[in-house]
Amino acid sequence: MSTISVREFSYNPSAVFARVEKGEAIQVTRHGNVIAILSPAGGPMERYAHLVAQGKIKLKSATAADRHGMPHYEVPEGVDPLAVLLTEREEDDR
Repeated sequence: MSTISVREFSYNPSAVFARVEKGEAIQVTRHGNVIAILSPAGGPMERYAHLVAQGKIKLKSATAADRHGMPHYEVPEGVDPLAVLLTEREEDDR
């Protein structure tokens, strides 16, 4: 992933977007801190590709039929959705 400063971005944003259109992901920094990540548009799951690559999140494997959709969770009535996700995360870590 490439990195550019806000100043560099402001000089020629069209050129930066052209790079992104070709498939490059670019971090934009201000004073050395990442403030944005520009990534090519794609299916919903592609938005998380850099987080998966960094090991920050894990995605369950998907079949060919559902790779382009987001995971769907059935949450029983009266159950906290966050509790469902945290339980799944704990199970994945085992």
